[in-house]
Amino acid sequence: MKKKFSTQWKSSKQPRKKRKYVANAPLHLRKKFVSINLSKELRKKTNKRNIPAKKGDKVKICVGKFKGKTGKILTVNLKTSKIIVEEIQVKKQDGSKVNFKLQPSNLQIIELAERKSNKKNKQKEEKKESSGNKNKEKGKENKK
Repeated sequence: MKKKFSTQWKSSKQPRKKRKYVANAPLHLRKKFVSINLSKELRKKTNKRNIPAKKGDKVKICVGKFKGKTGKILTVNLKTSKIIVEEIQVKKQDGSKVNFKLQPSNLQIIELAERKSNKKNKQKEEKKESSGNKNKEKGKENKK
């Protein structure tokens, strides 16, 4: 029987296996497929280049007919890897408006929504802050 999904397909050179990897990936891996680049300020703040999209993040559209517009993320569809941003709509033939689905690669995060932080990350931040304060105090003592 053929496998439904394998993480080994990710490292394959064959395009068909890469397509199969994306098409059959489970939801916990699909979350990484909807990662969005961060703005320059957020890159410095978080020390990361991109972060998976989350409802409530404020994004700027960088490519397409809505280029330059900003808005909050309403929904993130992991199955189709598409994102819906508020107030980004298209008129249908009958005059009604429909939300326009965007690709994550065409967006940039300007503001982050509240995220749950890991205990490990909190401990690392606390250690950095406390070690930074100690270094400052030592520097003051040496100057005196």
